[in-house]
Amino acid sequence: MHTWIKICGTTCVEDALKSIEAGADALGFIFAPSKRRVTPEQAQAIIRELPSGVEKIGVFMNAGAKEIGRVVKEVDLTGIQMHGEGDIPSEVYSSLPKDRRDGLRKIKTVIVQRAFEGMFDFLAAVPDVVNTWLFDSGAGSGQAFDWQAARAELGQRQGQFVIAGGLKPDNVSDAISAFNPWGVDVVSGVERQPGQKDPEKLKAFVAAVRRAKQG
Repeated sequence: MHTWIKICGTTCVEDALKSIEAGADALGFIFAPSKRRVTPEQAQAIIRELPSGVEKIGVFMNAGAKEIGRVVKEVDLTGIQMHGEGDIPSEVYSSLPKDRRDGLRKIKTVIVQRAFEGMFDFLAAVPDVVNTWLFDSGAGSGQAFDWQAARAELGQRQGQFVIAGGLKPDNVSDAISAFNPWGVDVVSGVERQPGQKDPEKLKAFVAAVRRAKQG
């Protein structure tokens, strides 16, 4: 099975193209407070230079339906990723442009805490608006959660589960073996400095992911 790879925190065309060349399936553009934040105008200027096959995910934090809808109208995104407390308001989905809403990947981030018991019970009532779940130790934390314990708590639940937080070339293989995710998401683990990608780390990360699935 092909593991979906998202390289997040894209800030320039050069880094975007390097990520794609390395083998990324998706790029993330952060529209929330961050060292890697971009404006809709900056994101669109980058996306304009990219091949159509790569996914372009807009990342939002506690954003309202109007804000997300506005960005989706201005930027040629193929998906939205929503961080923040609580459930996703149904109006987020209804506010999206009608000609694009069904085709967008809709990702909800879940912060994984140390106490795992019962934390995934809400997945039994997955809202229609979400089709992908991203498990992270905290936005921008750069720390990994206990992959094996989280997978054990998930039990037999299946879905498009993506793991993030503290992933890098030398541990992503272990993460995949422990969790068996549908996808992985990385930011700081492939950077020279915040907002600037390292081409060698990008290649090493993707290579490690692909080797893990072959093993």
